[in-house]
Formats: sequence, structure tokens, C-alpha cells
Amino acid sequence: MNQLLIQYSYLQVLDFLTTVAFLLNGVREGNPLVRLAMQLAPNPMIGLLIVKLAAVGLGLYCWRMGRNQILGRINLLFAIVVAWNLAALILGTVQTREF
Repeated sequence: MNQLLIQYSYLQVLDFLTTVAFLLNGVREGNPLVRLAMQLAPNPMIGLLIVKLAAVGLGLYCWRMGRNQILGRINLLFAIVVAWNLAALILGTVQTREF
């Protein structure tokens, strides 16, 4: 299996986890399409999981079609998103606690 696809799938898992962490801390989903999927699903986590599974499906499609450049660019985008999410979670925690 292509390394880019493995990285893409891993970043989707990390994005899922950071989104769950935001939701547990009372932060609303920022992506309107993901928010809609979460509202329409019987459970918000199921909606989020469906979106992430669909994203992995799109990654598989890109890989099968030989669109490695797109996968590489999307990986960079999701790496930035995950890093941003982690930084926001850490800063939010630091602001609510005193060390």
C-alpha cells in the first residue's frame, strides 16, 4: 500500500480524535458539512465517523487513480489542521488551568 495513503488515513484518525476532543470540551464543529452530517445522524459520533470513512474512501480513490500529488497536498493540509487543533486544545486547557 502506498505510504501517502497510509499517512492520509492516519491523519484522518488524528483529525477524528481531535474533533472528538473539541466536542467533549464544548467546542462546536467548524466545518458546516461535517456539522450537518453530525446533526442528521442518530448520534453525532456516528455522523463524524461516516464523514471520516467517506474521506478515507476518497483517499483510496485518489490512490487507485494514481493521484499521488493530490494525496500529498491533502496530507499537508490535514497535518496543518491536526497541528492547529492540538495547539488550540492545549492553549484552551492552559487558559482554564493554572500551572
